[in-house]
Amino acid sequence: MTDDTQTDDTQITDAQPGESQTAPAPLDRLAWPRRTERLTLRRVTMADEAAIWEYRRLEEVSRWGSWLPTDRADWHEILGRRLRDLLVIELDGRVVGDLMVRVEDAWAQREVAEDAREQQAELGWSLSPDVGGQGYATEAVREVLRLCFEDLKVRRVVAEAFADNEPSLRLAERLGMRREHHAVADALHRDLGWVDSVGYALLAHEWAARQ
Repeated sequence: MTDDTQTDDTQITDAQPGESQTAPAPLDRLAWPRRTERLTLRRVTMADEAAIWEYRRLEEVSRWGSWLPTDRADWHEILGRRLRDLLVIELDGRVVGDLMVRVEDAWAQREVAEDAREQQAELGWSLSPDVGGQGYATEAVREVLRLCFEDLKVRRVVAEAFADNEPSLRLAERLGMRREHHAVADALHRDLGWVDSVGYALLAHEWAARQ
């Protein structure tokens, strides 16, 4: 098992706040919870609000995420809009992180659009700093990649990050994701202004070849 070298494996990306969470979720088709060597992954519920708030409100966690809760009321609203695509990571029964798994249609021309439905998944992750550096994020995201390819049958998994979010970049690369692009000053950071971003991807046959 590869260990994480940083205390903060912050989330690569999130769904946008205004995005609808009312449509049926591909994650609903799977059986939960899922267990790895040390962790339990399950669907998030509003009962997890306080546990996730404890690490999501920290600057070291929110620095590279897409959103920063201003207070508990704001966090309650944010979480309520993310139930559809969010999982939690449990360690010995305690919530220590969360994972976004957003299945989406691949880009396609109209004549073949139906064949592109739910063929891609976008991932994001966040981990409490007090359990960082022990390989938990790597273990959790590896299981999410497995379920994306083997259970949800997507053909491609992607993740986007600010280029300076080094812990998340290293995690993606440890798991064999390929850096596909580096865009210059295309992403607006709340503190740093316009900064570079990078994109990672992995195809189903690439995943299978590594197993």
